[in-house]
Amino acid sequence: MAFTAEQLVGNSSFLMSIRFLAGQMRGMFDAGPRLARLLASHQRWLLTQTAYALNLEYEPRDPTSGFTAVRLTGRITAHKVASRNTVLAFIEELYTYRFITHTPGDERRRPRHFEPADVSHQGMFAWLFSNLAALDLLDGGQRAAFLQANPSLMRLIQPRIARHCIEDAAWREPPEQVALFLWTEAGGLVVDNFIARMDMESSEPERLSVGRVETRALAADFMMSRTHLQRLLAKAAQRGCVGWQDEPRKTHLWISRNFVEEYCAWQAVKFAYVDEAFEWAKAQIEEMAI
Repeated sequence: MAFTAEQLVGNSSFLMSIRFLAGQMRGMFDAGPRLARLLASHQRWLLTQTAYALNLEYEPRDPTSGFTAVRLTGRITAHKVASRNTVLAFIEELYTYRFITHTPGDERRRPRHFEPADVSHQGMFAWLFSNLAALDLLDGGQRAAFLQANPSLMRLIQPRIARHCIEDAAWREPPEQVALFLWTEAGGLVVDNFIARMDMESSEPERLSVGRVETRALAADFMMSRTHLQRLLAKAAQRGCVGWQDEPRKTHLWISRNFVEEYCAWQAVKFAYVDEAFEWAKAQIEEMAI
């Protein structure tokens, strides 16, 4: 049976799973920075997951189905995730960097269909595999191994996750402290970096040490401006999410336990949908095999 969000939050090992996933996402970024940045802000995460789901849901007998600009715009604007112009600019970016291509034969047709390039398929599979592996850490399950052995399961799992996540305001609209990072460019990468590095053995009741943070190097690493990163950290510090252990030098950072707990509760919503979709898809496959 799939974990619920409440069960995940109450699991003492859940933070370790989140740290594991943060490390995996960093590995994806190192392997393909531009592609990984598509999941590095919450708006882009929702856009990317929805676009990929639309492609997997394509029905050849229904020319209005699949990944088209109209379909993606309709689904995204219905939930007020982004404007029409933002969606169109996002599609143009994907096409420019060859993360998507025109469906063969659709170059001159309307509606024009798009489909992910091989590198995008590989990236989304790696994302799902990592999330399942993180869940496996909680109960010794074999979700990731089962997906590896049955890659076609991806076509069932991913659209279900994407639909549930965009329809649920608890995931679609992150809590205030989390939103401060996740609605900004590359903010997800920054949070992953801090979560992966924080000292879980810290004796301080309200803070967890992240260690030395050099904003110039971190900004360059994530292909963002240093000014943008410094402003982001300043806003987070004003709200008590993070702070510097050595004011005014600002070299060693801490992150608040309250922020980490809020982040874990938010992540639990998505993880629960990932687990539910996996269990549902697995049951579909097993039923067909009978």
